[in-house]
Amino acid sequence: MNFKNNLAPKLLILLITSLLIVSCNKGRNYKDSSRATGWKMNAKEGGFQYNAEAKEQETGPGLVFIEGGTFTMGKVQDDPMHDWNNSPTQQHVQSFYMDETEVTNLMYSEYLDWLKKLFPPSEDNYKNIYNGAIPDTLVWRNRLGYAEVMTNNYLRHPAFADYPVVGVNWKQAVEFSNWRTDRVNELLLEENGFIVRDAKYGLDAGETFNTQTYLNSPTLSYGGNDSITRQSKSTQSRIKRNKDSTDIYIQRKDGILLPAYRLPTEAEWEYAALGLVGIRNYNVYRGRKKYPWEGQYTRSGKRKSKGDQLANFKQGDGDYGGIAGWSDDGADITAEVKSYDPNGYGLYDMAGNVAEWVADVYRPIVDDEFSDFNYYRGNQYTKDFIGDDGRVKIVTADSIVYDTLNNGKLIAKNLPGEIYQIPVDDNETYLRTNFSKSDNRNYRDGDKKSTRYFQTFGDDEDEDKSNIMYNSPVHQRSERQYDKSTTRTSLISDESRVYKGGSWRDRDYWLDPAQRRYFPEDMATDYIGFRCAMSRLGSKSKEGKRPRN
Repeated sequence: MNFKNNLAPKLLILLITSLLIVSCNKGRNYKDSSRATGWKMNAKEGGFQYNAEAKEQETGPGLVFIEGGTFTMGKVQDDPMHDWNNSPTQQHVQSFYMDETEVTNLMYSEYLDWLKKLFPPSEDNYKNIYNGAIPDTLVWRNRLGYAEVMTNNYLRHPAFADYPVVGVNWKQAVEFSNWRTDRVNELLLEENGFIVRDAKYGLDAGETFNTQTYLNSPTLSYGGNDSITRQSKSTQSRIKRNKDSTDIYIQRKDGILLPAYRLPTEAEWEYAALGLVGIRNYNVYRGRKKYPWEGQYTRSGKRKSKGDQLANFKQGDGDYGGIAGWSDDGADITAEVKSYDPNGYGLYDMAGNVAEWVADVYRPIVDDEFSDFNYYRGNQYTKDFIGDDGRVKIVTADSIVYDTLNNGKLIAKNLPGEIYQIPVDDNETYLRTNFSKSDNRNYRDGDKKSTRYFQTFGDDEDEDKSNIMYNSPVHQRSERQYDKSTTRTSLISDESRVYKGGSWRDRDYWLDPAQRRYFPEDMATDYIGFRCAMSRLGSKSKEGKRPRN
């Protein structure tokens, strides 16, 4: 009897101990050790080092967070124009960031000022860098209209500082985005003590900062001037602490540098413009939206602003803003950014003011059969150029590559300090199933190669040009000569880019975010501007944000 009485407590103690051991193993914290090997990480003795305190991605200057999701991309209203170029498709976009406003004259002027100081147009090596970035101010001219005051003043006069920049072609918008990426990341390195404070103000043309150069070959940053990178406070601290000389610079694993600023894809832009978050009811949308705001009309229904237009657009023939003293939208041409209420995501002027460039190459169809996730047409895959010495090749003042536009204008494709990029080749495409060449702009766009029976096992450079889907004009870039061919059947080409949204010149039909138009990537107008976007790294939602109705 005593034996049985003594056994029960012992079994109970054994059971509790076993449960504690199991629960401890389940709750083991791998913050300071490897889940793969059990080795210590971030140990003073050495071994693998990583940023255990890294938080979620920082929101870059000018951006707002857009949580991704599924939506109906394309027109959900009638199509009286019979374009049939935006049939509804179900698409999903990842979370991303987008500029709160369109890029303004002031923002673009900062870019021009930086270029002019670092690459003086008075020097032969740099004269085309600054000139190639200047917007086309002649877009304001009209054969039967007076607009010289806009031609001379719109870009630089302080009265228009916070107005959206226009006269910028697609290529210039891309170059601005690249420049913005480097300036933002340069500041982040300075704020975290990894470059000498205020060193960015005393540089010359051979000492510019580039994000990819810093990440891939940091000793070549700033033209190899290591006094800027090695003499900073945080770098010196790492030099004293680390035996490994390669671990003294910031790397991707540190989580400090931001992804690139870029043009939004068409799917991202349309998703952000719709602002469907405003009509969400739990996990469904309450119907459809015609405009970035709720409702089917362009006028405000609020008591305070009842009857006022909710965007800047053309009211009718000869009516761009109503009568004097009682303007409907408060603007004759473009309006100052933030003049109207934002949409559900906090974005301003997603309808009206100026239309906006997006990243995509234009085709009448959105091929949802092939892709319904982060849809984008325009991929041109490149890689870093590696020299015979095994090191990346850096652009110098004597080796800048320029892109000659159809109108003869030159635009710098890269700036000193950047890494040369070349198309991917067989080293990357051999026995690969997800892509087979560098340039994928015309992939599955309706030509013979788009059929299910076509297989390509040859050199794409030798393909018959008569087999392409869109027979568009070809301009001679070496000399100014119009294409006088009588066999051209389309203006659509691999250089045609999508622009979205209505503008101050458009009627309200074009305010629908689903509307899409195209324009040559090397041409500009007085009604097309742009804004930047940035990809989201990590979780779909912001930390600490719970779903709510």
